Amino acid sequence: MSNRVFNRKTLPWILTILLAIALVVVLFTKGRDGAPASSKEGGVVQDSSGRRVTAWIDPMYSQGPPHVYKSDKPGRAPDCSMKLVPLYADDATSTTTATSTVEGYSNVSLPPARQQLIGVKLGKAELRPLAGGIRAVGRVTTDERREAQVHTKFEGVVEGLFVNFTGQSVRRGDPLLSIFSPDLLATQQELLLAERMHSDLGRTLAGAARRRLQLWDMSSGDIDRVARSGRPIRAVTLRSPVNGVVLTKNALLGARVMPADTLYVIADLSSVWIVADVYESDLPYVHTGQTAQVTLSSSGQTVTGRVTFVAPIVDEATRTAKVRVELPNPGGLLKPEMFANVLLQKPVGNVVVVPESSVMQTGTRAIVFVQTGPGQFAPREVQTGAKTNEFYQILSGVQAGETVVVDANFLVDSESRLKSAISGSGGMPGMPEMKTETSNQKSETRKADTP
Repeated sequence: MSNRVFNRKTLPWILTILLAIALVVVLFTKGRDGAPASSKEGGVVQDSSGRRVTAWIDPMYSQGPPHVYKSDKPGRAPDCSMKLVPLYADDATSTTTATSTVEGYSNVSLPPARQQLIGVKLGKAELRPLAGGIRAVGRVTTDERREAQVHTKFEGVVEGLFVNFTGQSVRRGDPLLSIFSPDLLATQQELLLAERMHSDLGRTLAGAARRRLQLWDMSSGDIDRVARSGRPIRAVTLRSPVNGVVLTKNALLGARVMPADTLYVIADLSSVWIVADVYESDLPYVHTGQTAQVTLSSSGQTVTGRVTFVAPIVDEATRTAKVRVELPNPGGLLKPEMFANVLLQKPVGNVVVVPESSVMQTGTRAIVFVQTGPGQFAPREVQTGAKTNEFYQILSGVQAGETVVVDANFLVDSESRLKSAISGSGGMPGMPEMKTETSNQKSETRKADTP
């Protein structure tokens, strides 16, 4: 009696447990290839979004269609370990119709919500006056036409220095140094002897002595003083030939000097040069008379000058040519050897321009994404011209008034390339077909391999 009661009470529980075990075994057997059978359609694992997945693809492709990695189930790409993303049937359908005139690109459809999510911003291609600019780095140098060197024309010894340090300002006619020369002293004595002779011969000899002293750079005032006083000047004074600043001083007290020795170098800095290095690719846009904006690296101050010379040769090492900008320097703001940033202005006129950030330079071409409708974007290959800090001149590819992508265009570019690669991968040589095996097919394969 007790055994019957036990069997009646426990039989339902035993049947329930057996059914649960059988269900687990069935589910495990059908889904042991990576996902439950209910989550697979046509051999491709589906996700939980409810949209039909046609393939799982690598989002970080960088080449043409043969290089796009596709799989029938989620996972990671073997080359870059990026997580595979689903390609939905509706996306694949739109991709096949999203053709464009740019090779390797497709038109892109982005709903407003997605545009906001990835940060897409739009701008206008417009017609506006544009002044292009060529930037170069230059340095301040002296105007070579305003430099002067001080030499003697006789041998002597320095007995006095009136300008005794580099950087001292002098004016034309200011005394620089005094030199004792036996030749000058002897010529002065000849002058005095000739002046004492009251004859035509004396006047001739006196005139010859005067000319010799003048050729030796003795001033007319000093010569007259010698003639009036009747006594020669022991040390002759040399004076500055120009207004300016002493750049080089080689004269030393007591030093013996020769005619070949450079005693002083004096430069007038009221006007200076900026010598800039301009790359050979920019040289066609540089010409004499062109306006140049010069900004000092030290203070940030800007002055305006003009191009007065373009070197006829290019440096073989730097591939640049020297361009000279001349500008006034009344307050001494520009000092030799200062660095300066040079902007050479190039007026272009009224042209079609787009924001600088909207142009994607790929190395071989320039791409701009144009809005063709609400949420619809098409790639355009454009030819660019002059460039400023804010705009690119567009020679062809985009018309004034069209709307272009100015921010997040890198993400739009990636999606356009990806869709183009996917749409062009079907049936292309080198793209392997996706194949999946069910558990039964795998079992049949193992049986066939078993002897």
